[in-house]
Amino acid sequence: MYRKENLDMSQPQIKVSAMNPSAAPSPAPSRTRLLQATLHLIATQGYSATSVDQICQRAGVTKGSFFHHFTGKDALVLEAVAYWQQEMAARYATARYHEATNPLDRLLGYLDLRAANLTGELADTTCPLGTLVQECYETHPEIRVVCERALAAHAAELVRDLAAAKRLCAPRAMWSAESVANFIESAFQGSFVLAKAKQSPDVVRNGIKHLIRYLGFLFQPEKGLGAEGAHRFDLQVKRNSQDSATQNAPLQSHFVD
Repeated sequence: MYRKENLDMSQPQIKVSAMNPSAAPSPAPSRTRLLQATLHLIATQGYSATSVDQICQRAGVTKGSFFHHFTGKDALVLEAVAYWQQEMAARYATARYHEATNPLDRLLGYLDLRAANLTGELADTTCPLGTLVQECYETHPEIRVVCERALAAHAAELVRDLAAAKRLCAPRAMWSAESVANFIESAFQGSFVLAKAKQSPDVVRNGIKHLIRYLGFLFQPEKGLGAEGAHRFDLQVKRNSQDSATQNAPLQSHFVD
């Protein structure tokens, strides 16, 4: 049985030393702190409202240190996006839902994980790249390009499991794995905007339930996986429909390989 885990989707965090788990984490290098501070501030207040002074203050570095590492704000943001992409890719690569042998279980495990992370402040549970590209897509094309590449790389991780699930359950379907992966990511980005407007992550939770139902429709598991598979999507929707008193607690997955 595979258990749910939490994976921070906002900005990478400094880890406690494995040699001494009770000790406070060592300060990250100044360059890393600048990247992390940039991601946090952009997620919270946007690109234009974030100044170099604010970034330096949050990172705990001087302006001299800032200009030692970066030529300016745009150069910092470009590297912050690349940093976010690398850190998130590494964390998703080790997520436990990959242990499932069935690609449908892996897809549902991915959504399971996204639902489990909807705790804390909105800025820390939504996507800083989505916030960034909405503001800069026309005025800063170079930032738009790196954001698109990062988002596309994340969607590509879904394509493998979507393609495998399609071969298993819907080999004659006319849709492509790439188009469904883009749909899933666009559903998340749109729900993040609504969550900020409504000041509540509930709209994202509800969107995940609909994504689960949509995957059930696409793959028609009763044809490819038997009676047990036919109930998998309904069970997951019910699991994600628990009342608000338990929504913030880590949920145990029902998936068994």
